[in-house]
Amino acid sequence: MAIDGALLDWLLDTDPALRWQVERDLAGAPPQVWQATRARIATEGFGARLLALQDADGQWAGGAYFPAGFDVDGPEAAADAGQPWTATTWTLNALREWGLDASALAGTAQALAAHSRWEYDDLPYWGGEVDCCINGYTLANGVWLGADVTGIARWFVEHRLPDGGWNCEWVAGATRSSFHSTLNSLRGLLDFEVATGDPDVRIARRGGEEYLLERRLLRRRSTGEPVGPWATRFAYPFRWPYSALKALEHFRAAAQHDGVAPDPRLADAVEVVRAARRADGTWLQEHRYPGRAWFEVDAPPGEPSPWLTLYGTRVLAWWDDAHDDAVGG
Repeated sequence: MAIDGALLDWLLDTDPALRWQVERDLAGAPPQVWQATRARIATEGFGARLLALQDADGQWAGGAYFPAGFDVDGPEAAADAGQPWTATTWTLNALREWGLDASALAGTAQALAAHSRWEYDDLPYWGGEVDCCINGYTLANGVWLGADVTGIARWFVEHRLPDGGWNCEWVAGATRSSFHSTLNSLRGLLDFEVATGDPDVRIARRGGEEYLLERRLLRRRSTGEPVGPWATRFAYPFRWPYSALKALEHFRAAAQHDGVAPDPRLADAVEVVRAARRADGTWLQEHRYPGRAWFEVDAPPGEPSPWLTLYGTRVLAWWDDAHDDAVGG
């Protein structure tokens, strides 16, 4: 899929964490170019700023999932205030998704094993806890940093619900999977599978993907009604909520790993993403998840988002190129 020159220039005029992906996936730059840009994440811009905020014990903001001293029953935890996004797990998520080389965090896996405990039951960091989303993030972060997270991978295999996915509320008795929990679980499982080739994880991952595919990434299986407004509302950073764009990004990565064409059942979600693209080729930041952040990394609500434009353009290029090849072939 060809990309407009002005749009490409706009996307390239960004932080190294975003620019290297534009160079690799949209501009067709040779590896030595985008690899050099990727290496700058550790020393410039967003990545360097987060690295400089790391605590001496390997954590960020003194906590595993929440900052030290955060009161989950206090005013900052109210629904309209949002949770803070500054603690260790959220910071690692950002650095990993931006493409920081794990060598920039040498010793962090060991430091977290020694010093970081989950707010839930004081459990050890790399052992995970009971929340599917948290465990999905920790699985991906552990693979990236070289921690032993095999136990978390086994946990996912053992905790799939009968309909194929996962739900963070399983401890409260939930028996039906959640779009949010399933997608966050799948993203971690894919990273573990890519690294290890574990066949049981592959089965679990594909079963969870089938849960979403049966629902066309957008709809309730029982009635065909839209699953919720959050599915078609786009914001970056993605945080924990589900969206069709976030899901399509996972399915793009999974299909490339599996060496298969896009599943036809993704078509409705693809068209939702396509319909959100503006005439100039950009996607708007539709809202921002509330809560304390170290600093903002994307446009404010109502303005064109470079990050969403990268993800949207990349997903559509993957889908359209596959279908152009099928027609041409």
